[in-house]
Amino acid sequence: MRDVAKFLKVLADEARLQMLWLLFNHQELCVCDIMAALGITQSKASRHLATLRHAGLVVDRKAAVWTYYSLRPAENALERAVLDALSGELAKHPSSANVLQELRTWLERKDSIGGTPSQACCGPSSSQECECPTDQGAA
Repeated sequence: MRDVAKFLKVLADEARLQMLWLLFNHQELCVCDIMAALGITQSKASRHLATLRHAGLVVDRKAAVWTYYSLRPAENALERAVLDALSGELAKHPSSANVLQELRTWLERKDSIGGTPSQACCGPSSSQECECPTDQGAA
């Protein structure tokens, strides 16, 4: 019973629900992708993603200085049922389309200037302060 409560408690956060929604709709996302889509800082994104990872909901993959996240397949019928229901309910929520549009806009921008997060958020056309995990900074 404690595991079920822990699993459901992890889902009881708006930022984590939005992150799961993004991952329901995209196989794998970099932390910078999630930051851009949700308009949150790197520390907030990483903290919530770590919570999801510790709960077994997502897995991470390192590539150089970047960390990519994807959904982990459900371990049991309860997890699968809850995640399926959650995906369906989030699809109905008015803000879900906006979050996906923000992600699409970001991914198009990233792809148009070379495909790396540091170029997209720290490049010469960026109006944002760089929060990428590199030493490159703004060009």
